[in-house]
Amino acid sequence: MYRSDGERTPGAKLLLAILVAAALSIPLFSIYLLNYDRQTQSETATKAITEGWGGPQAFSGPLLVIPYKSTTTETVVENGKSVTRTHEGVRELTLSPEVSELTTSLAPEHRKKSIYETVVYDAKIEGAARFGLPRDLSRQGVDPAALDLARAELRFGISDPRGIGANPKVSVNRVPLQLQPGGGSSGGSGFFAPFNAGQLIVGPIGVRYKFGLRGNSSLTFAPKAGQTVWNVRSPWPHPSFGSDYLPVSRNVRSNGFDAVYEIGNLALGESLVSTAEGSSHVVDRLNHDQAMQDRGVDNSQSAPKVASISLVQPIDLYSQVDRATKYGFLFIGFTFLALLMFDIIGGVRVSAVEYLLMGAALVLFFVLLLAFAEVIGFSLAYVVASAAIAGLNTAYSAAVLKSWGRASFIGGLLVGLYAVLYVLLSLEAFALLIGSLLLFAALAGVMYGTRKIDWSTPRKSEAAA
Repeated sequence: MYRSDGERTPGAKLLLAILVAAALSIPLFSIYLLNYDRQTQSETATKAITEGWGGPQAFSGPLLVIPYKSTTTETVVENGKSVTRTHEGVRELTLSPEVSELTTSLAPEHRKKSIYETVVYDAKIEGAARFGLPRDLSRQGVDPAALDLARAELRFGISDPRGIGANPKVSVNRVPLQLQPGGGSSGGSGFFAPFNAGQLIVGPIGVRYKFGLRGNSSLTFAPKAGQTVWNVRSPWPHPSFGSDYLPVSRNVRSNGFDAVYEIGNLALGESLVSTAEGSSHVVDRLNHDQAMQDRGVDNSQSAPKVASISLVQPIDLYSQVDRATKYGFLFIGFTFLALLMFDIIGGVRVSAVEYLLMGAALVLFFVLLLAFAEVIGFSLAYVVASAAIAGLNTAYSAAVLKSWGRASFIGGLLVGLYAVLYVLLSLEAFALLIGSLLLFAALAGVMYGTRKIDWSTPRKSEAAA
Protein backbone atom coordinates (compact mmCIF):
# COMPACT_ATOMS: atom_id res chain seq x y z
CA MET A 1 0.00 0.00 0.00
CA TYR A 2 2.98 2.32 0.54
CA ARG A 3 6.30 2.89 -1.16
CA SER A 4 9.52 2.90 0.85
CA ASP A 5 9.44 6.71 0.81
CA GLY A 6 5.95 6.74 2.29
CA GLU A 7 4.08 7.51 -0.95
CA ARG A 8 0.65 5.82 -1.08
CA THR A 9 -0.29 3.54 -3.90
CA PRO A 10 -3.37 4.49 -6.01
CA GLY A 11 -5.29 1.73 -4.23
CA ALA A 12 -4.41 3.22 -0.83
CA LYS A 13 -5.51 6.68 -2.00
CA LEU A 14 -8.83 5.25 -3.18
CA LEU A 15 -9.31 3.48 0.16
CA LEU A 16 -8.54 6.72 2.01
CA ALA A 17 -11.17 8.62 0.02
CA ILE A 18 -13.74 5.88 0.70
CA LEU A 19 -13.03 5.90 4.45
CA VAL A 20 -13.40 9.67 4.69
CA ALA A 21 -16.63 9.54 2.67
CA ALA A 22 -17.95 6.81 4.98
CA ALA A 23 -17.11 8.96 8.02
CA LEU A 24 -19.14 11.80 6.52
CA SER A 25 -22.23 9.58 6.52
CA ILE A 26 -22.62 10.34 10.24
CA PRO A 27 -23.19 14.12 9.89
CA LEU A 28 -25.19 13.47 6.72
CA PHE A 29 -27.55 11.21 8.67
CA SER A 30 -27.76 13.85 11.39
CA ILE A 31 -29.19 16.23 8.80
CA TYR A 32 -32.03 13.75 8.22
CA LEU A 33 -32.79 13.95 11.93
CA LEU A 34 -32.50 17.74 11.92
CA ASN A 35 -34.91 18.01 9.00
CA TYR A 36 -37.38 15.69 10.74
CA ASP A 37 -37.16 17.75 13.93
CA ARG A 38 -37.79 21.00 12.05
CA GLN A 39 -40.72 19.41 10.22
CA THR A 40 -42.20 18.32 13.55
CA GLN A 41 -41.84 21.87 14.85
CA SER A 42 -43.55 23.13 11.69
CA GLU A 43 -46.49 20.77 12.25
CA THR A 44 -46.75 21.94 15.86
CA ALA A 45 -46.74 25.55 14.69
CA THR A 46 -49.41 24.72 12.11
CA LYS A 47 -51.65 23.29 14.81
CA ALA A 48 -51.14 26.45 16.86
CA ILE A 49 -52.03 28.63 13.86
CA THR A 50 -55.22 26.70 13.10
CA GLU A 51 -56.28 26.25 16.72
CA GLY A 52 -59.73 27.75 17.11
CA TRP A 53 -60.15 28.04 13.34
CA GLY A 54 -60.90 24.46 12.34
CA GLY A 55 -58.94 21.40 11.26
CA PRO A 56 -59.19 19.40 8.04
CA GLN A 57 -62.95 19.34 7.60
CA ALA A 58 -65.35 16.59 6.56
CA PHE A 59 -69.07 17.14 6.17
CA SER A 60 -72.16 15.17 5.19
CA GLY A 61 -75.89 15.71 4.80
CA PRO A 62 -78.58 16.52 4.80
CA LEU A 63 -80.09 13.26 6.03
CA LEU A 64 -83.70 12.92 7.15
CA VAL A 65 -84.15 10.92 10.35
CA ILE A 66 -87.61 9.83 11.49
CA PRO A 67 -88.18 7.98 14.78
CA TYR A 68 -90.64 5.06 14.69
CA LYS A 69 -92.05 2.53 17.10
CA SER A 70 -90.51 -0.88 16.78
CA THR A 71 -91.86 -4.14 18.18
CA THR A 72 -89.58 -7.10 18.67
CA THR A 73 -90.33 -10.55 19.98
CA GLU A 74 -88.11 -13.13 21.57
CA THR A 75 -88.64 -16.63 22.82
CA VAL A 76 -86.95 -17.79 26.00
CA VAL A 77 -87.16 -20.95 28.06
CA GLU A 78 -88.38 -20.59 31.64
CA ASN A 79 -89.01 -23.54 33.94
CA GLY A 80 -88.77 -25.85 30.96
CA LYS A 81 -91.39 -23.95 28.97
CA SER A 82 -91.01 -21.65 25.94
CA VAL A 83 -92.17 -18.14 26.69
CA THR A 84 -92.60 -15.47 23.99
CA ARG A 85 -92.03 -11.89 25.06
CA THR A 86 -92.76 -8.69 23.17
CA HIS A 87 -90.67 -5.54 23.51
CA GLU A 88 -91.61 -2.12 22.23
CA GLY A 89 -89.03 0.53 21.58
CA VAL A 90 -88.14 3.49 19.40
CA ARG A 91 -85.70 3.26 16.53
CA GLU A 92 -84.59 5.66 13.78
CA LEU A 93 -85.32 5.50 10.08
CA THR A 94 -82.64 7.32 8.05
CA LEU A 95 -83.58 8.57 4.58
CA SER A 96 -81.02 9.83 2.08
CA PRO A 97 -82.12 12.46 -0.46
CA GLU A 98 -83.35 11.29 -3.82
CA VAL A 99 -81.37 14.15 -5.38
CA SER A 100 -78.72 16.37 -3.77
CA GLU A 101 -77.04 19.31 -5.47
CA LEU A 102 -74.56 21.56 -3.70
CA THR A 103 -72.00 24.21 -4.52
CA THR A 104 -68.90 24.97 -2.49
CA SER A 105 -66.73 28.05 -2.77
CA LEU A 106 -63.30 27.66 -1.12
CA ALA A 107 -61.51 30.87 -0.16
CA PRO A 108 -57.91 30.06 0.93
CA GLU A 109 -55.78 32.28 3.15
CA HIS A 110 -52.14 32.12 4.22
CA ARG A 111 -51.49 32.26 7.96
CA LYS A 112 -48.03 32.70 9.49
CA LYS A 113 -46.48 32.27 12.90
CA SER A 114 -42.81 33.18 13.13
CA ILE A 115 -41.15 31.50 10.10
CA TYR A 116 -43.90 28.90 9.68
CA GLU A 117 -46.82 29.19 7.30
CA THR A 118 -49.95 27.19 6.58
CA VAL A 119 -53.07 27.51 4.44
CA VAL A 120 -56.55 27.82 5.95
CA TYR A 121 -59.81 28.26 4.11
CA ASP A 122 -63.33 29.58 4.51
CA ALA A 123 -65.82 27.42 2.61
CA LYS A 124 -69.27 28.66 1.63
CA ILE A 125 -71.58 25.67 1.13
CA GLU A 126 -75.00 26.05 -0.44
CA GLY A 127 -77.27 23.29 -1.67
CA ALA A 128 -80.68 21.77 -2.22
CA ALA A 129 -82.04 18.25 -1.68
CA ARG A 130 -85.31 16.42 -2.30
CA PHE A 131 -86.67 13.77 0.06
CA GLY A 132 -89.49 11.32 -0.58
CA LEU A 133 -91.06 8.64 1.56
CA PRO A 134 -90.33 5.20 0.06
CA ARG A 135 -93.40 3.16 -0.84
CA ASP A 136 -91.76 -0.13 0.15
CA LEU A 137 -90.97 0.66 3.79
CA SER A 138 -92.45 -2.68 4.77
CA ARG A 139 -89.44 -4.34 3.13
CA GLN A 140 -87.31 -2.55 5.70
CA GLY A 141 -89.46 -3.92 8.50
CA VAL A 142 -91.00 -0.49 9.12
CA ASP A 143 -94.74 0.09 9.41
CA PRO A 144 -95.55 3.52 7.86
CA ALA A 145 -98.21 4.01 10.52
CA ALA A 146 -95.52 3.69 13.21
CA LEU A 147 -93.53 6.69 11.91
CA ASP A 148 -93.44 9.68 14.24
CA LEU A 149 -93.23 12.32 11.49
CA ALA A 150 -93.77 15.15 13.94
CA ARG A 151 -90.33 14.43 15.50
CA ALA A 152 -88.33 14.23 12.28
CA GLU A 153 -84.85 15.77 12.06
CA LEU A 154 -82.63 17.02 9.28
CA ARG A 155 -79.04 16.22 10.20
CA PHE A 156 -75.76 17.69 8.94
CA GLY A 157 -72.47 16.14 10.05
CA ILE A 158 -69.36 18.29 10.59
CA SER A 159 -66.06 16.74 11.71
CA ASP A 160 -64.85 19.86 13.57
CA PRO A 161 -67.85 21.97 14.71
CA ARG A 162 -65.50 24.81 15.74
CA GLY A 163 -65.34 25.73 12.07
CA ILE A 164 -69.09 26.22 11.54
CA GLY A 165 -69.75 29.79 10.40
CA ALA A 166 -72.30 32.14 11.86
CA ASN A 167 -76.01 31.80 11.08
CA PRO A 168 -76.35 28.60 9.04
CA LYS A 169 -79.71 28.49 7.28
CA VAL A 170 -81.92 25.48 6.55
CA SER A 171 -85.44 25.57 5.14
CA VAL A 172 -88.04 22.95 4.16
CA ASN A 173 -90.40 23.95 1.36
CA ARG A 174 -89.15 27.53 1.87
CA VAL A 175 -90.04 27.50 5.58
CA PRO A 176 -86.95 28.36 7.74
CA LEU A 177 -86.07 25.91 10.50
CA GLN A 178 -84.54 26.50 13.92
CA LEU A 179 -81.12 24.83 14.14
CA GLN A 180 -79.58 23.09 17.13
CA PRO A 181 -75.98 22.00 17.80
CA GLY A 182 -74.93 18.38 17.53
CA GLY A 183 -75.46 15.63 15.02
CA GLY A 184 -79.02 15.01 16.19
CA SER A 185 -81.00 14.18 19.30
CA SER A 186 -79.08 10.90 19.47
CA GLY A 187 -75.71 12.68 19.58
CA GLY A 188 -72.90 13.26 17.11
CA SER A 189 -71.07 16.32 15.78
CA GLY A 190 -72.56 18.92 13.46
CA PHE A 191 -76.00 20.58 13.59
CA PHE A 192 -79.57 19.49 13.03
CA ALA A 193 -83.07 20.90 12.58
CA PRO A 194 -86.14 19.26 14.17
CA PHE A 195 -89.38 19.71 12.23
CA ASN A 196 -92.71 18.11 11.39
CA ALA A 197 -92.33 16.00 8.24
CA GLY A 198 -96.02 15.24 7.88
CA GLN A 199 -95.89 16.65 4.34
CA LEU A 200 -94.07 13.50 3.27
CA ILE A 201 -97.42 11.70 3.31
CA VAL A 202 -98.57 13.97 0.48
CA GLY A 203 -95.37 14.00 -1.59
CA PRO A 204 -91.65 14.88 -1.65
CA ILE A 205 -90.28 17.81 0.30
CA GLY A 206 -87.55 20.22 -0.78
CA VAL A 207 -84.69 21.23 1.50
CA ARG A 208 -82.40 24.21 1.01
CA TYR A 209 -79.39 25.02 3.16
CA LYS A 210 -76.51 27.43 3.37
CA PHE A 211 -73.65 27.55 5.86
CA GLY A 212 -69.99 28.48 6.18
CA LEU A 213 -67.23 26.11 7.22
CA ARG A 214 -63.69 27.06 8.26
CA GLY A 215 -60.86 24.57 8.09
CA ASN A 216 -57.35 23.93 6.82
CA SER A 217 -55.50 21.66 4.39
CA SER A 218 -58.42 19.63 3.03
CA LEU A 219 -62.19 19.49 2.62
CA THR A 220 -63.94 16.11 2.48
CA PHE A 221 -67.54 15.42 1.52
CA ALA A 222 -69.36 12.15 2.29
CA PRO A 223 -72.14 11.85 -0.33
CA LYS A 224 -75.34 9.98 0.53
CA ALA A 225 -78.08 10.44 -2.06
CA GLY A 226 -79.69 8.79 -5.03
CA GLN A 227 -77.84 11.29 -7.22
CA THR A 228 -75.26 13.76 -5.92
CA VAL A 229 -73.85 16.68 -7.89
CA TRP A 230 -71.09 18.65 -6.11
CA ASN A 231 -69.63 21.76 -7.70
CA VAL A 232 -66.45 23.18 -6.16
CA ARG A 233 -64.56 26.33 -7.11
CA SER A 234 -61.60 28.11 -5.56
CA PRO A 235 -58.84 30.61 -6.43
CA TRP A 236 -56.26 28.11 -5.12
CA PRO A 237 -54.09 26.95 -8.08
CA HIS A 238 -52.71 23.75 -6.54
CA PRO A 239 -55.57 21.37 -5.66
CA SER A 240 -55.20 17.64 -5.10
CA PHE A 241 -58.23 15.43 -5.76
CA GLY A 242 -58.29 12.13 -3.89
CA SER A 243 -60.09 9.55 -1.74
CA ASP A 244 -62.81 7.31 -3.20
CA TYR A 245 -64.22 9.55 -5.94
CA LEU A 246 -62.65 11.86 -8.51
CA PRO A 247 -64.41 14.73 -10.27
CA VAL A 248 -66.01 13.96 -13.64
CA SER A 249 -64.66 17.29 -14.88
CA ARG A 250 -62.09 19.70 -13.55
CA ASN A 251 -60.31 22.80 -14.77
CA VAL A 252 -57.12 23.77 -12.95
CA ARG A 253 -55.73 27.17 -13.87
CA SER A 254 -53.02 29.48 -12.58
CA ASN A 255 -55.71 31.55 -10.87
CA GLY A 256 -57.80 28.71 -9.39
CA PHE A 257 -59.80 25.62 -10.21
CA ASP A 258 -63.32 24.33 -10.82
CA ALA A 259 -64.44 20.74 -10.29
CA VAL A 260 -67.70 18.84 -10.68
CA TYR A 261 -68.53 15.54 -8.96
CA GLU A 262 -71.44 13.34 -10.01
CA ILE A 263 -72.04 10.34 -7.75
CA GLY A 264 -74.97 7.91 -7.74
CA ASN A 265 -76.04 5.64 -4.92
CA LEU A 266 -75.13 2.59 -7.04
CA ALA A 267 -71.53 3.81 -6.87
CA LEU A 268 -71.97 4.35 -3.13
CA GLY A 269 -73.18 0.78 -2.74
CA GLU A 270 -75.74 1.85 -0.13
CA SER A 271 -79.53 1.95 0.01
CA LEU A 272 -81.35 5.26 0.38
CA VAL A 273 -83.16 3.80 3.41
CA SER A 274 -81.50 2.51 6.56
CA THR A 275 -82.63 1.41 9.99
CA ALA A 276 -79.13 0.66 11.25
CA GLU A 277 -78.18 2.36 14.48
CA GLY A 278 -76.01 5.43 13.93
CA SER A 279 -76.45 5.34 10.13
CA SER A 280 -76.96 9.11 10.05
CA HIS A 281 -73.68 9.84 11.87
CA VAL A 282 -71.48 9.54 8.77
CA VAL A 283 -68.85 12.06 9.84
CA ASP A 284 -68.54 10.50 13.29
CA ARG A 285 -67.79 7.19 11.58
CA LEU A 286 -65.15 8.94 9.49
CA ASN A 287 -63.53 10.40 12.61
CA HIS A 288 -63.57 7.00 14.28
CA ASP A 289 -62.08 5.28 11.24
CA GLN A 290 -59.32 7.89 11.04
CA ALA A 291 -58.51 7.39 14.72
CA MET A 292 -58.32 3.63 14.17
CA GLN A 293 -56.01 4.08 11.19
CA ASP A 294 -53.75 6.33 13.27
CA ARG A 295 -53.46 3.41 15.67
CA GLY A 296 -52.48 1.07 12.83
CA VAL A 297 -55.87 -0.65 12.46
CA ASP A 298 -57.02 -0.92 8.85
CA ASN A 299 -60.81 -0.76 8.68
CA SER A 300 -61.05 0.90 5.26
CA GLN A 301 -63.57 -1.67 4.09
CA SER A 302 -66.21 -0.33 6.50
CA ALA A 303 -65.32 3.35 6.15
CA PRO A 304 -67.85 5.64 4.40
CA LYS A 305 -66.89 6.54 0.84
CA VAL A 306 -65.86 10.17 0.39
CA ALA A 307 -64.58 12.76 -2.06
CA SER A 308 -61.73 14.92 -0.86
CA ILE A 309 -59.94 18.05 -2.07
CA SER A 310 -56.62 19.15 -0.57
CA LEU A 311 -55.11 22.61 -0.88
CA VAL A 312 -51.54 21.52 -1.57
CA GLN A 313 -48.62 23.81 -0.93
CA PRO A 314 -46.68 24.14 -4.21
CA ILE A 315 -43.40 23.32 -2.45
CA ASP A 316 -43.10 21.34 0.74
CA LEU A 317 -39.65 22.54 1.71
CA TYR A 318 -39.01 19.78 4.26
CA SER A 319 -39.84 17.12 1.70
CA GLN A 320 -37.57 18.84 -0.82
CA VAL A 321 -34.68 19.11 1.65
CA ASP A 322 -35.17 15.47 2.60
CA ARG A 323 -34.98 14.40 -1.04
CA ALA A 324 -31.96 16.63 -1.65
CA THR A 325 -30.10 15.16 1.33
CA LYS A 326 -30.50 11.68 -0.14
CA TYR A 327 -28.23 12.84 -2.95
CA GLY A 328 -25.53 13.90 -0.48
CA PHE A 329 -23.29 10.93 -1.26
CA LEU A 330 -23.51 11.82 -4.94
CA PHE A 331 -21.88 15.21 -4.23
CA ILE A 332 -19.27 13.72 -1.93
CA GLY A 333 -18.52 10.89 -4.34
CA PHE A 334 -18.07 13.06 -7.45
CA THR A 335 -15.99 15.68 -5.61
CA PHE A 336 -13.74 13.09 -3.99
CA LEU A 337 -13.42 11.34 -7.33
CA ALA A 338 -12.18 14.55 -8.95
CA LEU A 339 -9.67 15.08 -6.12
CA LEU A 340 -8.58 11.45 -6.43
CA MET A 341 -7.95 11.84 -10.17
CA PHE A 342 -5.85 14.95 -9.56
CA ASP A 343 -3.98 12.97 -6.88
CA ILE A 344 -3.37 9.85 -8.93
CA ILE A 345 -3.02 11.24 -12.46
CA GLY A 346 -2.06 14.85 -11.82
CA GLY A 347 0.50 14.05 -9.14
CA VAL A 348 -0.94 16.49 -6.56
CA ARG A 349 -1.06 14.83 -3.18
CA VAL A 350 -4.33 15.28 -1.28
CA SER A 351 -4.34 14.46 2.44
CA ALA A 352 -7.15 12.92 4.51
CA VAL A 353 -7.71 16.25 6.29
CA GLU A 354 -8.25 18.02 2.96
CA TYR A 355 -10.75 15.36 1.91
CA LEU A 356 -12.50 15.75 5.25
CA LEU A 357 -12.72 19.55 5.13
CA MET A 358 -14.10 19.66 1.61
CA GLY A 359 -16.55 16.88 2.47
CA ALA A 360 -17.67 18.78 5.57
CA ALA A 361 -18.41 21.81 3.38
CA LEU A 362 -20.52 19.62 1.09
CA VAL A 363 -22.50 18.35 4.08
CA LEU A 364 -22.90 21.92 5.36
CA PHE A 365 -24.75 22.75 2.12
CA PHE A 366 -27.81 20.81 3.28
CA VAL A 367 -27.82 22.56 6.66
CA LEU A 368 -27.67 25.95 4.93
CA LEU A 369 -30.40 24.86 2.52
CA LEU A 370 -32.74 23.92 5.37
CA ALA A 371 -31.99 27.04 7.41
CA PHE A 372 -32.44 29.49 4.53
CA ALA A 373 -35.45 27.66 3.05
CA GLU A 374 -37.47 28.25 6.21
CA VAL A 375 -36.90 31.98 5.84
CA ILE A 376 -36.66 32.84 2.12
CA GLY A 377 -38.18 29.81 0.39
CA PHE A 378 -36.65 26.71 -1.15
CA SER A 379 -35.59 27.98 -4.59
CA LEU A 380 -33.79 31.10 -3.40
CA ALA A 381 -32.26 29.18 -0.49
CA TYR A 382 -30.93 26.60 -2.94
CA VAL A 383 -29.17 29.30 -4.98
CA VAL A 384 -27.65 30.93 -1.90
CA ALA A 385 -26.45 27.69 -0.30
CA SER A 386 -25.05 26.20 -3.51
CA ALA A 387 -23.22 29.42 -4.42
CA ALA A 388 -21.70 29.65 -0.93
CA ILE A 389 -20.45 26.05 -0.84
CA ALA A 390 -19.27 25.99 -4.46
CA GLY A 391 -17.33 29.20 -3.87
CA LEU A 392 -15.83 27.96 -0.60
CA ASN A 393 -14.68 24.62 -2.01
CA THR A 394 -13.34 26.25 -5.18
CA ALA A 395 -11.18 28.67 -3.18
CA TYR A 396 -9.96 25.91 -0.85
CA SER A 397 -9.21 23.46 -3.67
CA ALA A 398 -7.07 26.15 -5.36
CA ALA A 399 -4.75 25.98 -2.34
CA VAL A 400 -4.91 22.18 -2.09
CA LEU A 401 -4.37 21.51 -5.80
CA LYS A 402 -1.97 24.46 -6.17
CA SER A 403 -3.72 25.67 -9.29
CA TRP A 404 -6.72 27.88 -10.00
CA GLY A 405 -7.22 25.98 -13.23
CA ARG A 406 -7.70 22.73 -11.35
CA ALA A 407 -9.83 24.53 -8.77
CA SER A 408 -12.06 25.90 -11.49
CA PHE A 409 -12.70 22.31 -12.57
CA ILE A 410 -13.83 21.48 -9.02
CA GLY A 411 -16.03 24.59 -8.96
CA GLY A 412 -17.53 23.78 -12.34
CA LEU A 413 -18.19 20.22 -11.22
CA LEU A 414 -20.04 21.41 -8.11
CA VAL A 415 -22.09 23.97 -10.04
CA GLY A 416 -23.04 21.24 -12.52
CA LEU A 417 -23.98 18.85 -9.70
CA TYR A 418 -26.12 21.45 -7.96
CA ALA A 419 -27.86 22.27 -11.24
CA VAL A 420 -28.52 18.59 -11.95
CA LEU A 421 -29.84 18.04 -8.42
CA TYR A 422 -32.26 20.94 -8.79
CA VAL A 423 -33.55 19.43 -12.01
CA LEU A 424 -33.94 16.04 -10.32
CA LEU A 425 -35.92 17.64 -7.48
CA SER A 426 -38.19 19.41 -9.97
CA LEU A 427 -38.81 16.42 -12.24
CA GLU A 428 -40.03 13.86 -9.72
CA ALA A 429 -41.39 11.45 -12.33
CA PHE A 430 -38.06 11.21 -14.21
CA ALA A 431 -35.66 11.68 -11.28
CA LEU A 432 -34.61 8.03 -11.14
CA LEU A 433 -34.17 7.77 -14.91
CA ILE A 434 -32.07 10.92 -15.22
CA GLY A 435 -30.04 10.13 -12.11
CA SER A 436 -29.23 6.58 -13.23
CA LEU A 437 -28.14 7.80 -16.70
CA LEU A 438 -25.85 10.41 -15.14
CA LEU A 439 -24.29 7.83 -12.84
CA PHE A 440 -23.78 5.51 -15.79
CA ALA A 441 -22.06 8.28 -17.76
CA ALA A 442 -19.87 9.21 -14.78
CA LEU A 443 -18.87 5.59 -14.16
CA ALA A 444 -18.06 5.08 -17.83
CA GLY A 445 -15.87 8.21 -17.79
CA VAL A 446 -14.00 7.11 -14.66
CA MET A 447 -13.46 3.60 -16.06
CA TYR A 448 -12.08 5.09 -19.28
CA GLY A 449 -9.84 7.58 -17.49
CA THR A 450 -8.37 4.99 -15.09
CA ARG A 451 -8.17 2.05 -17.46
CA LYS A 452 -4.33 2.08 -17.50
CA ILE A 453 -3.74 2.71 -13.80
CA ASP A 454 -2.08 0.01 -11.73
CA TRP A 455 -3.88 0.41 -8.41
CA SER A 456 -1.43 -1.73 -6.42
CA THR A 457 1.84 0.08 -7.21
CA PRO A 458 2.88 3.73 -7.49
CA ARG A 459 3.08 5.30 -10.96
CA LYS A 460 6.49 5.28 -12.61
CA SER A 461 6.64 9.01 -12.62
CA GLU A 462 6.22 8.95 -8.86
CA ALA A 463 8.93 6.26 -8.46
CA ALA A 464 11.33 8.33 -10.50
CA ALA A 465 10.74 11.25 -8.20
